[in-house]
Amino acid sequence: MLFNVYTNLKHNIRYEEDNVAEVQVYFISYDEGRTLNMNGYIPLTAEEFEGNESTAALKGVIRNKLIERLEPEAV
Repeated sequence: MLFNVYTNLKHNIRYEEDNVAEVQVYFISYDEGRTLNMNGYIPLTAEEFEGNESTAALKGVIRNKLIERLEPEAV
């Protein structure tokens, strides 16, 4: 499945006392034929986001979070 992550962190970071509290990562995902698609956002804690700021790293984090939600027994 092709996997694209789109995010606008400037508008989707929640702060508490000048520290990052949560980041909402918006994503769009679809298969090669574009007959199946998913989109939405996954909230990440500051700890989950730290060190995963690049698009490549976020793709992996979001993919894992989606798998956890779709197939909880697979984790």
